[in-house]
Amino acid sequence: MNLNDSILKDKKHIHFIGIGGSGMYPLAQILHAQGYYLTGSDNNPTDTLEKVKEMGIPVMMGQRAENIEGADLIVHTAAIMSDNPELIAAKNSGVPVLERSDLLGILSTHFHNAVCISGTHGKTTTTSMLTQIMLDAGTDPTAVIGGKLPSIGGSGRIGTSEHFICESCEFVDTFLKLSPDIAVILNIDQDHMDYFKTMENLIHSFHQFASSASKKILFNGDDSNTHKAVDSIQKEKITFGFSSFNDYYPENITPQMGVHTVFDLMHRGSFLTKIDVYVPGRHNVLNAVAACAAALESGVQPQDLNKGMSQFKGAGRRFEVLYHENGITVADDYAHHPAEIEVTLKTAKSMNYNRVIAVHQPFTYSRTATLLNDFARVLQIADLTVLSEIMGSREKNTFHIYAKDLAKKIPGCKWFPEFPEIADYVASIAQEGDLIITLGCGDVNKCAHMIIDRLKSR
Repeated sequence: MNLNDSILKDKKHIHFIGIGGSGMYPLAQILHAQGYYLTGSDNNPTDTLEKVKEMGIPVMMGQRAENIEGADLIVHTAAIMSDNPELIAAKNSGVPVLERSDLLGILSTHFHNAVCISGTHGKTTTTSMLTQIMLDAGTDPTAVIGGKLPSIGGSGRIGTSEHFICESCEFVDTFLKLSPDIAVILNIDQDHMDYFKTMENLIHSFHQFASSASKKILFNGDDSNTHKAVDSIQKEKITFGFSSFNDYYPENITPQMGVHTVFDLMHRGSFLTKIDVYVPGRHNVLNAVAACAAALESGVQPQDLNKGMSQFKGAGRRFEVLYHENGITVADDYAHHPAEIEVTLKTAKSMNYNRVIAVHQPFTYSRTATLLNDFARVLQIADLTVLSEIMGSREKNTFHIYAKDLAKKIPGCKWFPEFPEIADYVASIAQEGDLIITLGCGDVNKCAHMIIDRLKSR
């Protein structure tokens, strides 16, 4: 159920606990532009936090009870632990307290065209593609993205139009707090089973999300689980996919040099325009079709689509090349589910490297235990796999699962408890023609930078 706008009424001073988070920054931008006085706190200096300060927002380093003084609304990230002294003070203050996703849900009602992009895989890339298209088509959208888009210098932007582009995550049903005008579903795959328990529950949540769309549902017509979620909903439905029975689909997909692919965007048998994709893999052709379809359904003209698509070179941590020297390439990717890892590694193997070395940080004990054999299968696509210990995040290891259990199932796999050990090993074996790619949604990107440091000092 969505919170209504009344909680923002008559509020003057809004305080953000954890204001430097990538998900908090766009919300701070929106409220700051709407004239609210904002303050914030955080524990760690980051590039995002510097951008917050550049907006003129006072930021306190460290989280203490006194930081909330004077606020008449307090917002916190889901990452703030319940024993955080600033959050405890907030909840005891009598002042309304919102979790970030609740505020995002409220703000989604402020726009006449809220395009909310959901799906197990591809959300960040597709949201970034759509933002780039809408920007270069001159629509001046507001955007909230789950990763960094280089052209806007971060994870969000404030625009002046009725267009709101929002990455919409299914974890713990966060996306059910949003009010989409256009609900986009890219795919539905088995994930977050620690919360959903069954595929039926997961599909039902996507059904609820799609049902909340005020105008139309845009979905992957090739995906059977998505059909289960939307088929009974009596609203305007538009499909995209590779198959020509979809409303929007690609034809004449032609790989060019490097990561460049060209295709013809089709609509119900008619050619619309040529599209250039500068991120690798067939899956990104589908993401591009989805982004183009969402833009067209938002009023962008076909001739304006490729202005943005041809400029899009990827979102942060999505096959992001960090280093290329002496014939060795280091890239980083957010892939953390077997389906995502499979697509990423197959794409890497198609790119004519001598070897693909995958460095994977498993994320959560429940996902690793539930999908253990799937992880083992897809990680064998790489020529060599190196594992870190599992990042438990919010969980305790009641599953008694460890990286060594996964390593046993992957021929030739190595595993190390700490990133420095991984970096030492990988840098010592790296050869000209190798691609080293770090995979995971935790902090494995830190390991990528350690590897780069060691390669530079070789």
